[in-house]
This record gives sequence, C-alpha cells and structure tokens, in this order.
Amino acid sequence: MKKIELNNIKIEVVQGDIVKQPEFTAIVNAANAHLKMGDGVAGAIHRIGDPELTRLTSAFAPIKPGDSIITSAPNFPNKFIIHCLGPVYGRDKPEEKILRNCYINALNLADENSAESVAFPAISTGAFGYPSEEAAKVAFRAIKAISGNLTFVKRIRFVLWSELDYNIHRKMLTIVLDA
Repeated sequence: MKKIELNNIKIEVVQGDIVKQPEFTAIVNAANAHLKMGDGVAGAIHRIGDPELTRLTSAFAPIKPGDSIITSAPNFPNKFIIHCLGPVYGRDKPEEKILRNCYINALNLADENSAESVAFPAISTGAFGYPSEEAAKVAFRAIKAISGNLTFVKRIRFVLWSELDYNIHRKMLTIVLDA
C-alpha cells in the first residue's frame, strides 16, 4: 500500500477488489451508460447489488460520459455506491476532461452526502481502453484540484485489481501528489 496525505485527506493505493472495501462509506462503480450489469467493475458490483441495485439506478439511466450518480448500496457493507461513466478512449472527446469530471463529480457527491471515505477503481482503463498511466495522472490531478474544497471526505482509496495497474497508480500517486 502506498499512502499520501493532501489537505488533510489520506490518499492510498492498494491492490485488491473494489467490492471488498467494508470500511469505506462509498465505493465507486465504473458504470456503463445504462447503469446495468456489465463486465469488470460494473459486473462485480451488480452481481452483489442486484436486483435492487438495478431498480435504484434505472431512474437515472442513461447517463452521459463524465456524469456520476449516487445510490444506496444494497447487499454491501458500504452506505453508498457512486456510479461514474468514464469516457471510451478514442471516441468520447475530450477524454481527459470527461475522465476528470468523473472524479470531481464523484467526490462532490460523496461530500454532499457526508461520506467520509471513498474507494475508486481505475475508471475507463478496462473495456473503455484508457491508458492506465494517463488515467492515473488525470485521477490524481483531479483529486489535487478538488481536495481543498472537500469538507467530509477524509480518505480516498484507489483499489486496483491487477498488479500492473496497482504499480502504475502507485508510481503516479508519487509523481502527481508527492511532487
């Protein structure tokens, strides 16, 4: 695990499973536009939260790239799930701005709902094809930009499934936030 503190917020990077973060108030779903079962993170979250989770999200669908919505977290120990639609790399333009908005919007929703801790996956890096190193830079720059405005959020964790993504995020955390 790699940790850094920024504006009284602990930011950490771990290798693990986003659906196994019981000590976090909110977990983030790398969602699809229709907020339904999918592959990767969306599939893992819906396998646990459905059918209730699909009922909760259906009123909000479809969402646009960069958008985030918040729901309760049925069948999870967490209070909330924040659903973010990241950009499809090479199709949704401008990718960097859209991805940045995902993180900013998710953290604003967490703060508005008094969530003290948020666990993120790597948004858009799987099936959506965003290069992991660039995505990590965007994520940490977004956190750096918003961290001074957050009241309730005191802990942010990036939970990376693969060792490669974990190592990339660990490196980018140091480069972007520890500089």
